[in-house]
Amino acid sequence: MTYGKLDTRSSRLANLMDRRGIEEGSNVAMWMKNGSQFLEVAWAAQRSGKYYTPLSTRLTPTEAAYIISDCDASVLVVSEELVDNAMEALKILNREYSGQKNIKVKLVAGTADYYDVFESYEKLIEGEEALPAHKEKEGQDMLYSSGTTGKPKGVRLPLPQGPIGSPSPVEMVAQGLYGINSSSIYLSPAPLYHAAPLQFTMAALRIGATAVIMDKFDPLDFLRAIEDHKVTHTQVVPTMMVRLAKMPVEIHSQFDTSTLQYMLHAAAPCPVDTKKQIIEWMGPIVYEYYAGTERNGFCAIDSNEWLAHPGSVGRSLIGKVHILDEDGNNLPPGKTGTIYFESAMPFEYYKDPDKTASSRSKEGWTTLGDIGHLDDEGYLYLTDRKAFMIVTGGVNVYPQEAENLLITHPAVVDAAVFGIPNDDFGEEVKAVVQPANMDEAGPELEATLIAYLKTKLADVKCPRSIDFEAELPRAPNGKLYKQQLRDRYWEGKQSRII
Repeated sequence: MTYGKLDTRSSRLANLMDRRGIEEGSNVAMWMKNGSQFLEVAWAAQRSGKYYTPLSTRLTPTEAAYIISDCDASVLVVSEELVDNAMEALKILNREYSGQKNIKVKLVAGTADYYDVFESYEKLIEGEEALPAHKEKEGQDMLYSSGTTGKPKGVRLPLPQGPIGSPSPVEMVAQGLYGINSSSIYLSPAPLYHAAPLQFTMAALRIGATAVIMDKFDPLDFLRAIEDHKVTHTQVVPTMMVRLAKMPVEIHSQFDTSTLQYMLHAAAPCPVDTKKQIIEWMGPIVYEYYAGTERNGFCAIDSNEWLAHPGSVGRSLIGKVHILDEDGNNLPPGKTGTIYFESAMPFEYYKDPDKTASSRSKEGWTTLGDIGHLDDEGYLYLTDRKAFMIVTGGVNVYPQEAENLLITHPAVVDAAVFGIPNDDFGEEVKAVVQPANMDEAGPELEATLIAYLKTKLADVKCPRSIDFEAELPRAPNGKLYKQQLRDRYWEGKQSRII
């Protein structure tokens, strides 16, 4: 798709919404697969002063209905493949939320009308006029948490007040820190409904770069795309890095990745050995950052810094970092506690004042709920999510260490570690593993993996037992849905996680 076509089509859709009475500050819900139309809808909202909320294509109709209702959507745009699910979601909205009446425009990103409910996006914009320039105003994404420890919550930031075309914070980072310019070719291998893929792709387009969007991540297709399109920038998550690192050298050496200048990664801690392997392969072009949809802070680190501080997510560039204990006291370097940013960026969890309040310290600093520590030089290290902490026999155990080690074992594709009920200790450490070969799953592999962990971790941090699954419930952005696994073991018992 050319820039001219994107400009024309997004402007027509923006004008259509304006004529249908969709006011500034309204929300556009997008239940769409990756594709050019996804970006047209996002830009239509972005240039007309609307919020836009992408929904995961993996959501059930019930889950989608909750977000569509919660974000107060006035517009719903769905991909043709999701129409049946969307129809079911609308029924749930009527039945449980009385919310369908608030949706003034319902479009399907295809050529056919559906059930006199969804109008064809293509037919409508074909003869539509462009949005007059004087009506253009900056919009804002409104993204929802992954819901790994409860119902998803929307992060609602104030609409930008600058003139149309003013650079977004992510654009300034992409351009100033990572060198994306109009000659860059940015590869996004993840679904655009996730925060980083969406925001960096939108930023790349603002700058004038070429964006190459994959339907989904596959290591061979990823390397092929870099070679074929002469990609200069890309962004991955640790699960993608693990899959790349496990590729045989004779396979990945067939691809020319010499044009790649920046490989960004975030979303979750990356196993140290995996990242070292990627840097050895790709060179010192791996850049990590730590931030959230809330935009309350930003830490960054390059390859050379990381090799000197392995495991760190960098030093803060936006918002001073504080590590606080359970009583809200500042902790010294080396001590583990909750990570807070001292930042002036306001945010709220939409319709959830209690969660918003719980993200603040008494000083007004804000947290994403992550645990970590600082070293003497101010480098931040992540330990785990606070909600995933296991309390066993009075000892706090953070499962990320065991997960990272398990994932690097050649017999393991993916792993989750969490607490399950134990009558004597309150909780015990449990692992669920996706083996490289499901035929090998069983007591022998379980014993091998536990023995492997005990050579590297204190006994209390090691799983007492391991179950095996053909696939773990992980989102394409790398987020692991641990609660889906934990719930099986906590059924009928009181869990600490809500």
